[in-house]
Amino acid sequence: MKTLNFASTTVSALSFLALIITSTAAAQQSGIKRTDLQRYDLSVPGYETVQARIDFDAHTAFGKHSHPGEEVIYVLDGQLEYEVEGQSPVTLKAGEVLFIPAGVVHSARNNSHAKASELATYIVEKGKPVLVMKK
Repeated sequence: MKTLNFASTTVSALSFLALIITSTAAAQQSGIKRTDLQRYDLSVPGYETVQARIDFDAHTAFGKHSHPGEEVIYVLDGQLEYEVEGQSPVTLKAGEVLFIPAGVVHSARNNSHAKASELATYIVEKGKPVLVMKK
């Protein structure tokens, strides 16, 4: 029984590490820096919240992607343009927010000459990747 618990714990740890590496590698595009801030289980079984700060250099973009859960965006600095599937593009400045439903394809772009940053909060199922890149 101890072997099974060790194996289960090891598989869980490796799965978690793979999720972090995958989402961080995808987010570390040229001119874009993602800093994972926190990850906690929610009171709803099987779900967790993940918070990250994403910094955009001037004239950079994060391509089309989706998340297996909801994303709540708060623009910290500068201004960012978001394209959300089925909606007209919207430009938000510091202090403004955006809600992205689960599975909806979207992208973000800094069209300005200054840096911009957002705080992204994801409410997702545990064990699923936080970020899914689209072609």
